[in-house]
Order: sequence, then C-alpha cells, then structure tokens
Amino acid sequence: MTYTHPNKEVRYRWLGTIPYKQAWDYQEQIFQSIVAQKMVARAENRHLPTPNYLLFCEHPHVYTLGKSGKEAHLLLDKTQLREMGADFFHINRGGDITYHGPGQLVGYPILDLENFFTDIHRYLRLIEEAVILTLAEYGIVAGRIDKLTGVWLDHEQQKNPRKICAIGVKTSRWVTMHGFALNINTHLDYFRHIVPCGISDKAVTSLQAELGHPISMAEVAKKMRQHIANLFGMIIIEEFVEPNPFLPTSISDFNYK
Repeated sequence: MTYTHPNKEVRYRWLGTIPYKQAWDYQEQIFQSIVAQKMVARAENRHLPTPNYLLFCEHPHVYTLGKSGKEAHLLLDKTQLREMGADFFHINRGGDITYHGPGQLVGYPILDLENFFTDIHRYLRLIEEAVILTLAEYGIVAGRIDKLTGVWLDHEQQKNPRKICAIGVKTSRWVTMHGFALNINTHLDYFRHIVPCGISDKAVTSLQAELGHPISMAEVAKKMRQHIANLFGMIIIEEFVEPNPFLPTSISDFNYK
C-alpha cells in the first residue's frame, strides 16, 4: 500500500568526506526515527507524514561486509588493513563485501517507500536505472546482468563484464537505508584485496578508467540526484550541512517539520 497523501519531498544532504562508521550511525538514527514514527502512527491508527532523505558522500578507504557475505572474501588481515589505512566493518545491509573510498560517489536514500511505492525490487531497479542514465550522459552504455544486483558495462555480450556500481540495502517497515556506490575516480587497486560482492569472475571499473580522464564528483552527483528525483517523482529539498557533520546533536534533529 501507499499513503493517501504521500510526502514526495526528499531532503538532500551532501555530507562531504565522512568516515564510514559516522555515516552509518548518521543513517541509522534517521532510519530508526522514521521507523519509530511509523510504529507510533500505526498504534494510534493515524497517519503522520514521514520524512525522506537522500544523503550523498565519499568515504576514506573502507571495506564493508553485508549480512550474507563471507569474511574469506576479504583478502587482507588486520595488520595489512592497518598498513593500508583502511577500515573494515560487518554491517546490516544485504550483499557481500565491497570497497568504499575517495573518488567514489556513495548514496544513501533513506526513504519511506509508502510515500512512493511498496516494491523493493522496483526500488532496486530504479536506483540501477538512475545510474544507467547518469552514465549515458558520458557516452557510457551500461545495464544489468541477470541475478546480479548493480550496474555493469559489457552487460550484453559479457566478453569482459565489469561492475561500475554496487548496490546493497536494508529495509524495515518499508523504510530504506544503505544504498549505492558509483565508481567515478576510484582507486581500483583496492578492489584487488577482496572478492567484490562475492563475484570472482568479473572485473570492476570506474568512469575515469573508461573515459581516460578524471570526472567532476560534483557534476556526477548533480546528474545522479536529478535522475533519482525524476524516476521516483521526488521533490528535492537541498539542505546545507556543515562539512563533516558526523553525528547530529540529538535524535530530535530528524523530526519532520
């Protein structure tokens, strides 16, 4: 089901470069606040407008392992991680292991899907579609590979399929968190130390690797945000956030107004 009077406004925040754990905590507080609001409304048999957020950022070097992932897919020990200056976290999204780092656009849509549609598969496909449309603006033909979530190049003939965007999400009561990681100017060598997304027979690429020159992160973020907004029918409300906010001062910061 969806709401009779859904809230299509989405509060967009660019968080800059932020350590993974702080961004995860930031997401979690917003996510839990929305879920709690929905539970109260259901208990009282009334509808309270729920907020939606779209957070974009970059992370310092970090590897994250999803609930269904295998730790053996991380090919480094703790000492090697420390020497590389990389963190490692077990997290509560779906999927296996992936890498985040400088030059990668990470997006965290924290949406109440009852404001849009209640179909998690449609949600994933629309995130993929936003990436595909963004890449098309740079002359890159991308698409999907059956049974493999994310966005790929050479997805049809698959002579040299390579992943350019990973997607992993968590949902509860139709509220989403976690999201996508699009390789723009990413240091691809860091992917050599994992089995990306648990897939051992396919490569990883970036926009820079495909085009042969760096691309503006701000430019790609703007295009990606617009495509997400168009596909979901969002009204984007851009909010200024102080650089590297890490954590809100209190959970009340997320009360919808």
